[in-house]
Amino acid sequence: MLNLKPNKTPDSWMDKNKISQRAVAFLLLGAAAISLAPIFVRLSELGPSATAFYRVFFALPVFFLWVYYDNKSDTVHRQPSSLKDYLRLAIAGIFFAADLSFWHWSIKLTSIANATLLANFAPIFITLGSFFLFGERFSRVFLGGMMLSMLGVVFLLGDSFIFHIEHLVGDAFGLVAAVFYAAYLLSVSRLRADFSTITVIVWSGFVTCLCMVPITLISKESFIAPTLYGWAVLLGLALISHAGGQSFIAFSLAHLPAAFGSVGLLLQPALAAIIAWVIFGESLSLIQGGGGLIIILGIYFARRGSN
Repeated sequence: MLNLKPNKTPDSWMDKNKISQRAVAFLLLGAAAISLAPIFVRLSELGPSATAFYRVFFALPVFFLWVYYDNKSDTVHRQPSSLKDYLRLAIAGIFFAADLSFWHWSIKLTSIANATLLANFAPIFITLGSFFLFGERFSRVFLGGMMLSMLGVVFLLGDSFIFHIEHLVGDAFGLVAAVFYAAYLLSVSRLRADFSTITVIVWSGFVTCLCMVPITLISKESFIAPTLYGWAVLLGLALISHAGGQSFIAFSLAHLPAAFGSVGLLLQPALAAIIAWVIFGESLSLIQGGGGLIIILGIYFARRGSN
């Protein structure tokens, strides 16, 4: 196993720096993968809760395959062995189920821009949670970088953000989703100190699936997509945004502070705007382009301030 505890030798600091750089790269890859999620959710032929169920359910075989090869490797990981361990993993899954439920409903009940902007308040809740729950302290450089990135998100999505009274519930759901996503990322960050990436993802994902079944039934949504296109959208959401995105994010959170991880994920709306420009021909205004650059600059300062 990798020893992440630094000692005074130059080589150990170099190894830690390489691991940290790789973690940042994985975080950004994760952000790129999940930036497609709102598009998949909007294109889904099923309701928000059923879509959330399949998002996790169709990704589980990929994770089980990962478990199989992980068990055959020489790397030894600690497995959950007590009721406390299973409860911690279950809580992460419950948080993620709540996040998916509120965010997917937010995407359906309000604009993608509103849902994305409000969900990206997660860094604030993570920073507050880290401070009040775990006593973490943050430098002014990090806090400045975080606020700068969030300002960039406002500029990027500001032209599309429209407040309507009929969208009030959807907007509120987006904000609630940010709270639960913050709780999920904090949980994963703590769990990754004790368990491997795949252990956290499989156990929390299994609990998320179980939670989504009654939520979907209560919402009176169908579990059956009417066309092959609908199933293809669900597979894309599961394999790209969930299996790919969440794996990269969970790995990165083993080596990065949760607060910085959430700031790095603010790259999502910028990537989503670029994807919409390339695929759908949606033009970007000068203000939106500037917002994207501000996000990147803020992430850079947040990274500098989290060392």
